[in-house]
Amino acid sequence: MLLKDLIVYKKLCRLTLEVHKMSMLFPKFEMYELGSQIRRSSNSVAANLAEGFGNKHTNIYTECISRSQGEIRETIHHLEIAQAKNYIAGKESEKLTLEYIECSKMLYGLEKSLEKKKS
Repeated sequence: MLLKDLIVYKKLCRLTLEVHKMSMLFPKFEMYELGSQIRRSSNSVAANLAEGFGNKHTNIYTECISRSQGEIRETIHHLEIAQAKNYIAGKESEKLTLEYIECSKMLYGLEKSLEKKKS
């Protein structure tokens, strides 16, 4: 199996692009503040998954999944702040948050299947 075959990876890459596009509409003074932070955390979710994918040491792969989960939580936080600052609409923030939560559940399932395989 290839990384690009993982459904969760595909979803995370699509979300990264959506968040990037959305963040480019933030006010100029936020481009290197909140805009940069949300772009980096969003991109790091899929990047951490890619880093651990296929590692022969299952514990390294699960650690990368755990880091991805942390980046999801950070991205959701940034979405909430962007909404509070009126940079994005509540519906857009909620839609993206729900998609990240769905990916988080998928990552949790992947992690559990790896742990089961390990034991």
